[in-house]
Amino acid sequence: MPEPRVLANALHAPSRVGELSAEPARFHRTLPGYAPTPLIDAPAAARELGAASVRVKDESARLGMPSFKVLGASWATYRVLLAHLGATPEEIPTLDALAERVKSSGLRLCAATDGNHGRAVARMAKLLGLDAAILVPGDMVAERIAAIRSEGADVEVIDGGYDDAIAASAALASDTTLVISDTSWEGYTEPPGWVIDGYSTMMGEVLDQYRAEGLTPPTVVAAQIGVGAFAAAVARAFAGAEGTRLVGVEPTDADCVAASIEHGEVTTIPGPQLSMMAGLNCGTPSLIAWPDVSAGYDSFVTITDDQVADAMRLLAADDIVSGESGAAGLGGLLAHRDVLGINDSDSVLVVSTEGATDLANYRSIVGAETSPA
Repeated sequence: MPEPRVLANALHAPSRVGELSAEPARFHRTLPGYAPTPLIDAPAAARELGAASVRVKDESARLGMPSFKVLGASWATYRVLLAHLGATPEEIPTLDALAERVKSSGLRLCAATDGNHGRAVARMAKLLGLDAAILVPGDMVAERIAAIRSEGADVEVIDGGYDDAIAASAALASDTTLVISDTSWEGYTEPPGWVIDGYSTMMGEVLDQYRAEGLTPPTVVAAQIGVGAFAAAVARAFAGAEGTRLVGVEPTDADCVAASIEHGEVTTIPGPQLSMMAGLNCGTPSLIAWPDVSAGYDSFVTITDDQVADAMRLLAADDIVSGESGAAGLGGLLAHRDVLGINDSDSVLVVSTEGATDLANYRSIVGAETSPA
């Protein structure tokens, strides 16, 4: 197992990072149950980090799902279907209007996933009355597979890792099977670009919450990295902000972005990637996310499963239920706080991107009596 490390970003150029989009939020407000998720003060985390404050954007309950991923999946699904129909957002402005147009169309949504994205695509299919085929890597835990099937989707377990599931999903694309992926490859860039845009809604909420609460802007923002879609959205919100440093966090054996930074271009690392941070077990960065991620971050760090477990327990001390991938941002700061130079003048922002999506593992780490809502 590789050792945890810190990598200064030689490609850092925040002026090249794109901008957030306000358009997805208008659509998200038409989804049933939409509401901004909370921004929570985490004093136990601040004490452990030695920072002035830590704020946690808690994505454990977003639109009735245990992860932020539905924001990207819903917007990408909407835009893919609009393109398929040859329609504009003005012609079909809401979820209900879209459902009416695709009724009895025979269309099927398809996605590869390490958990949360696929479940979100399956939920969108259910809301729209469409079938869904979700492909998952062979090491996915049974609880996450069951959660996807609970949305009414067909789940196929692929012999291999996340990248193998991606390749298998790409092969299914047709006039009636529409692939909604959060990563990109040669010739397939628009849908994952829309996924990144969909996360603008969450980042817009964060910026609004800081302003509404009169909070000092963050001086350190950590973002966990899988293929890079979420990290790209974070970069669009904060890269180039005066006095703000961005830190990207990856598992030690799934550090495809750090490896790509070292090589100066998108690089695939050998698998399998087997961290319990399942949502981050990716071997190749998204081509469409790479420009923002490579330009937006001051540094990248890697962490072990034990180090993210420490972060899960610390967030629980602040009454925040955060799963393995969800706690990785904080885990990276905890593991490398001295090298990163975090001190009592820093205000820190992390995003807990998921709740306890593997409840048995969560309880084994945080405590047997823990019963997340």
